[in-house]
Amino acid sequence: MTISHIVSVSGGKDSTATYCKAIERGIAFRAVAADTGNEHPATYEAVNTLHIKTGGPKVEWVKADFTDRIAGKRAFIEKNWEAHGVPADLVERALAVLHPTGNPFLDLCLWKGRFPSRRAQFCTAALKVEPIDEGVTRPLLAAGCTVISWQGVRAAESDVRKHLAPLQRIEAHADLSGRLYVWRPLLRIESVDEVFAIGRRHGVEPNPLYGWGLRRVGCFPCINCAKDELALVDTYFPEQIERLEEWERVVSEACKRGHSTFFNIVNDPVMQAEWNAHLAAGGDPASTHAIHPFLSRFGIRRMVEWAKTDRGGRQYSLFARDVSTVCNQWGACE
Repeated sequence: MTISHIVSVSGGKDSTATYCKAIERGIAFRAVAADTGNEHPATYEAVNTLHIKTGGPKVEWVKADFTDRIAGKRAFIEKNWEAHGVPADLVERALAVLHPTGNPFLDLCLWKGRFPSRRAQFCTAALKVEPIDEGVTRPLLAAGCTVISWQGVRAAESDVRKHLAPLQRIEAHADLSGRLYVWRPLLRIESVDEVFAIGRRHGVEPNPLYGWGLRRVGCFPCINCAKDELALVDTYFPEQIERLEEWERVVSEACKRGHSTFFNIVNDPVMQAEWNAHLAAGGDPASTHAIHPFLSRFGIRRMVEWAKTDRGGRQYSLFARDVSTVCNQWGACE
């Protein structure tokens, strides 16, 4: 029986420590990273130099391709949208932008006609899990291999993860002859300092984005990033905000409603206040039409301005840009 160890790498602290743990185990393994198309250059650099710093295997990249799905959406729009009452100008706008860009994140959103959200977080599966599964895991399982997928997951990160097992059999590929297991070597590690220390044993310093105060470095920014993190992105990496502003424009063209924002619109405090006022005035809670006139006013720029404030968004904070530093958040300078 052939056993293949596959280590998933993202450029973040936990996956880096997992990669180093595999080196310490002294086993042969492959390291794989999924290019989401929404990463900071520092993260690509961290992944691409990992083998140089550690002497481990070079990280292989995989990337999702939505060409066929975008083509299918174009065909569906041409056939059905006007028949379903979508205005002709929205149909024309959607068809004008629905072409693959080669950027997985943007192409996924064009296909979906929206950005992912906390309740519909389809980005992780579509951009990371599925490309690695299709490009690496399934071929090995089809060849009869037992695959051990190493994942950098820690129980301390969430209540859900507290209940995970260190080693778990995955039954999702019953049609293939091989067996798939997930191994979580960091599961019982609570201290972030200990995670960073594992990398440093192998000459790997933390992704420099942590040094700017970011807590998340996979996707930049992540749809789940905190308010202070968004303010930091705008302060130090304004080009990322400009990119998201353009993505909002393009994805809105492909959206049946005509508008789509990177951050879920219900997270915007002003939008929520206006919706509450709509309900207080006797508006229909089941109707979405009252929301649509407001959508053009809410997007990444609006959320960035809100991220600079405190006291519920009512005043600008003198300290909003400095509350999350590497020392305060991770103790990484110790």
